[in-house]
Amino acid sequence: MNVHDSERLAGMLEDAGYTPAPDGAAPDLVVFNTCAVRENADNKLYGTLGHMRPLKTANPDMQVAVGGCLAQKDRSTIVERAPWVDVVFGTHNIGSLPTLLERARHNNEAQVEILESLETFPSTLPARRDSAYSGWVSISVGCNNTCTFCIVPSLRGKEKDRRPGDVLAEVQALVDEGVLEVTLLGQNVNSYGVEFGDRLAFGKLLRSAGQIDGLERIRFTSPHPKDFTDDVIAAMAETPAVCHQLHMPLQSGSDRLLKEMRRSYRTDKYLGILDKVRAAMPDAAITTDIIVGFPGETEEDFQGTLDVVREARFASAFTFQYSKRPGTPAAEMDGQLPKEVVQERFDRLIAVQEENSLAGNQAQVGREVEVLVAHGEGRRDGETQRMSGRARDGRLVHFAATPGVRAGDVVNTVVTYAAPHYLVADGAIVAHRRTRAGDNTEAGLRPKTSGVSLGLPSFGTPAPLAPAGGCAIQ
Repeated sequence: MNVHDSERLAGMLEDAGYTPAPDGAAPDLVVFNTCAVRENADNKLYGTLGHMRPLKTANPDMQVAVGGCLAQKDRSTIVERAPWVDVVFGTHNIGSLPTLLERARHNNEAQVEILESLETFPSTLPARRDSAYSGWVSISVGCNNTCTFCIVPSLRGKEKDRRPGDVLAEVQALVDEGVLEVTLLGQNVNSYGVEFGDRLAFGKLLRSAGQIDGLERIRFTSPHPKDFTDDVIAAMAETPAVCHQLHMPLQSGSDRLLKEMRRSYRTDKYLGILDKVRAAMPDAAITTDIIVGFPGETEEDFQGTLDVVREARFASAFTFQYSKRPGTPAAEMDGQLPKEVVQERFDRLIAVQEENSLAGNQAQVGREVEVLVAHGEGRRDGETQRMSGRARDGRLVHFAATPGVRAGDVVNTVVTYAAPHYLVADGAIVAHRRTRAGDNTEAGLRPKTSGVSLGLPSFGTPAPLAPAGGCAIQ
């Protein structure tokens, strides 16, 4: 979501007359789009802002702006700790950035503007996309859940849903620009439709997006087990464009802790969902989020998490050590665990999940996979003479570099080796399909989509939408 917000910021700044600063050049503007989910985000921001001070001193006309969740949380504290910051804006008014920058220049003083509710739905703003072949599409912002460890609802606000027609029009606009893959974004995609009274809206949205000609892959994140319904499983299984990949946050395998977290489901329900998904899509790759060291977690609680992880056979997991966030109920709970206890449990969890990941990946050896070739996915591609991309189930695949293959093209190749976090296909590729996305990547072109305004709810394939005709964002 933050990456997509940064695309919106880049699009707005381009419309305001800014151009990206060339590599190695000193920018006139640096924008930090921040996260507040974990404590190290705070430390990283203020440390990085400290590095900006000498640059600002050397060039007083350079502007520094801070936005996003941490700005929403810390507000004027940012300017107090880093007086060289020119603009602070929050999650609800990213569209105000160009105006605030101009005001800061005119008044020669910092501008801090934090709104308590959404000013403009982000997707009504223009976006300079990062990729020619894969795009983010928000279907909602905010969250109505009250998980005790999470600060997001207080910073992003209550859930606001986009109308289906607007979502589909944005997807169509991306496909018209050559994009092959979209990821639908929401804090809780399964509660999509709450604003217009249709609890089956998300499954319908998946089916409708799957009707758009030229859209080859649909992904989504993140679902919530408490709202996950069978119609979504059916939509995934019956819509060819929807990838058989599911990211289903677990957080804990202890029912007692799930209650303390206010997660509104228990492990039996969670594992039951996975059973249904695998019955409908035996090839589905299921990933998850897990928190280790939640306040009051006992060894028995942690063993429950290990048991569920073994039974669930996750393809991979995002594992986190509990991070105390001021303002959340969990921050005030008794039983805050010592760092060394959390670290030891975290290490054990990683070991179990690595076994799962390796076993799941080894089952892919000898299979042919379809790979959407990506740029920057393989950090060692140059020295290994390989290229990289994602299979339809989301697994990372490194394959033998082949002349003529570009990021954005699609190749079929056979897996020859498996590691816990990736697959290798070192034989000759089976097939190579050149795509418009590959043409655009080769030419250095990225889509620029105009904002899609809100409208009445509707489903179905939309009419084609005409594509929309120095700063550094981090």
